[in-house]
Amino acid sequence: MKDENKISRRKVIAGLGTTIAAAAVSPALAITGKSTEPAGTAISDPTKLYPKPPFKFQPQPWPGLQSKMNPVPDCGETSYKGSGRLMGRKALITGGDSGMGRAAAIAYAREGADVAINYYPSEEQDAQEVIALIRKEGRKGVAIPGDLRDEAFCKQLVQKALSELGGLDIIVSNAGRQQAAESILDVTTEEFDSIMKTNIYAPFFIIREALPHLPPGSAIVATTSEQAYNPDAWLYAYGQTKAATMNYVKSLAKQLGPKGIRVNGVAPGPVWTALQVSGGTTPDKQQTFGDWTMFGRPGHPAELASIYVQLAAADASFATGQIYGSSGGVGMP
Repeated sequence: MKDENKISRRKVIAGLGTTIAAAAVSPALAITGKSTEPAGTAISDPTKLYPKPPFKFQPQPWPGLQSKMNPVPDCGETSYKGSGRLMGRKALITGGDSGMGRAAAIAYAREGADVAINYYPSEEQDAQEVIALIRKEGRKGVAIPGDLRDEAFCKQLVQKALSELGGLDIIVSNAGRQQAAESILDVTTEEFDSIMKTNIYAPFFIIREALPHLPPGSAIVATTSEQAYNPDAWLYAYGQTKAATMNYVKSLAKQLGPKGIRVNGVAPGPVWTALQVSGGTTPDKQQTFGDWTMFGRPGHPAELASIYVQLAAADASFATGQIYGSSGGVGMP
């Protein structure tokens, strides 16, 4: 009888060990995307996860639709699996129709958050796909189209998100404008102004409007870039704005830390998004995009989704003023 009890106990412990191990690896499995590794394996070869360049030349008018790209960026639509890390949270994400914003919106909903996304009106097709995915998880999804270059709209955006979600405790300032130009002589005043207003003014307008409503424990997450640290020659204007983003993360973290509000940033390297086909890089660079990384390919937004989750989650309570890089081994930080 004693031996039988020992065997039974061993089985229980073994079962618990298997359960714990599965829970431990699930976040990694959640972002593997289109792996060529056998189904059910705990690891995947990052060199084989996604298509490698050369890519077809596929220009689109700004701001572009990711649904028309080839290959279509993976934002975790079928791969990201949540575990309740953001249950009951309320998030506003700019640029939530595509790219990193889309990946964050999908992940947040699957982690239990209600999500409002902002996007440019011409991106409605992509945005509605995201809203459908959010609602499929039983979460509230709010679509708020509009132009972030307009201060009045930024204020309306925050107020509508507050009203529709019943509050806010996560702000993801992700929307960005990126336009390549071989020379500073090719950058018009109008284009420079548009990049600055989208990438620098809009986060200022939105955070200032939202701050009085953010409770202690809230999180602000900004999308900066490796361009903040090592800008390319053809991204003269865009690189400046990403350096400014990195700087406001560190400054605002010091200001808001005593209020219990954390501020962090994500710095992607070459990630395959609509920015790349709507004027964000030169034609030759678009076709070879990401071939210089250690994996010989660009990243996909799904591979960064867990970073946005981690920075918003309560168990990252000691992280503020930090910039988290994800660049395939070639960028900074």
